[in-house]
Amino acid sequence: MLKSFLGKIEKREAVIGVLGLGYVGLPLLIEFSKANFKVIGFDIDSQKGKMLKEGKSYINHISAESIKKMVNSGNFECHSEFSHASKCDAIIFCVPTPLTRQREPDMTYIVNSAEAIAPFIRKNQLYCLESTTYPGTTDEVLKPILEKNGLKAGEDFFLAFSPEREDPNNKDYSTSTIPKVVGGYNHVSLEAAQAMYNTVICKTVPVSSTAAAEATKLMENIFRCVNIAMVNELKIIFDKMGIDIWEVINAAKTKPFGYMPFYPGPGLGGHCIPIDPFYLTWKAREFDYSTKFIELAGEINSAMPKYVVGKTLNALNDRKKTLNGAHVLIVGLAYKKNVDDIRESSSFKLWELLEEKGAIVNYYDPYCLEIRDNRHYSKYAHKKSWGDINNVSIFDAVVISTDHDCIDFDKLQQNASLIIDARNAVKTANNVVKA
Repeated sequence: MLKSFLGKIEKREAVIGVLGLGYVGLPLLIEFSKANFKVIGFDIDSQKGKMLKEGKSYINHISAESIKKMVNSGNFECHSEFSHASKCDAIIFCVPTPLTRQREPDMTYIVNSAEAIAPFIRKNQLYCLESTTYPGTTDEVLKPILEKNGLKAGEDFFLAFSPEREDPNNKDYSTSTIPKVVGGYNHVSLEAAQAMYNTVICKTVPVSSTAAAEATKLMENIFRCVNIAMVNELKIIFDKMGIDIWEVINAAKTKPFGYMPFYPGPGLGGHCIPIDPFYLTWKAREFDYSTKFIELAGEINSAMPKYVVGKTLNALNDRKKTLNGAHVLIVGLAYKKNVDDIRESSSFKLWELLEEKGAIVNYYDPYCLEIRDNRHYSKYAHKKSWGDINNVSIFDAVVISTDHDCIDFDKLQQNASLIIDARNAVKTANNVVKA
């Protein structure tokens, strides 16, 4: 079984399927196409398939040119029906893994995708999960569903986990240049998965099991979550002392060893940092262990939007104005600079809290001209970005939540009566309050 699969990979005769064509799945599909594999994309959103077939991109940092090259290769298909999975020699799951309102893992997308694929499983296929999740998901959740038709993982088909490490619009690293951790259900599954990824990734890093690979991704993101919480807490402490946290960070990072800079902000966003640590928190309860450190970091980071709103309220009060009835512009809706990804963005929480205080809120984001439907803040769907960033004099306060490089912050500072800066985007001045 393994020899046949490896031969197909080596000769580029294997058909690679990617399930979920978002920020993780689409770049991966493009990389396999560039490596001369036939690729099949699967997504329940048929509109994505329609746009791809027309050579259009629906993700800002992925060029239409790269889509056109894939489509014009003649080795590309895209479907919303999963029966085409039987054509694939490998299927990679790149589906969302959000949290429920109770901060518990939501396995809906993994389970539904696996159940949709299961009837079409055949021997000698590789199934690999990339979605960030808790240790044990591949073996305990995915494997039983894929085995429903009688075929066995590690014997009839290969099973692996390889965590995505996408960093949208990172100028230094892309899908193909980021080393990839791979864990297999057994040794033949690991070998099959490594062989596939080695064709498109600079380096694969094998680990002993799927659970070890799942834990690796959680460790990476928990590391970031905890350190961001630390600087967010220091920001509050130093502000009370009259010390600029950004000045302190810039000084500290001159140390050439033993220090790595992390930066404060208005809260966490994106598909990883606000979510992934709580996957481990949930799983740890099974072993009668409380992850106090992770939960404390989550509390600190979750409280940052309230801190920014408090700074806004106080700044207006100092100018003999109230937040109730104030016109406020949030600059930046995306969860980080230079991307159009609004998932879990703290800007939405800021917006909601400001409105609860009676503010009249607009937003400006050149990467998000109209708000798409989203999981937690559907009430803001289809609202449109403020038209002219230079016309901000009508606002009582401008809150900088995301510091896109394309925004002229010097001009913004000249035109705004009051700026609440949560990203250190503008220079210190009388009309600027750091938050």
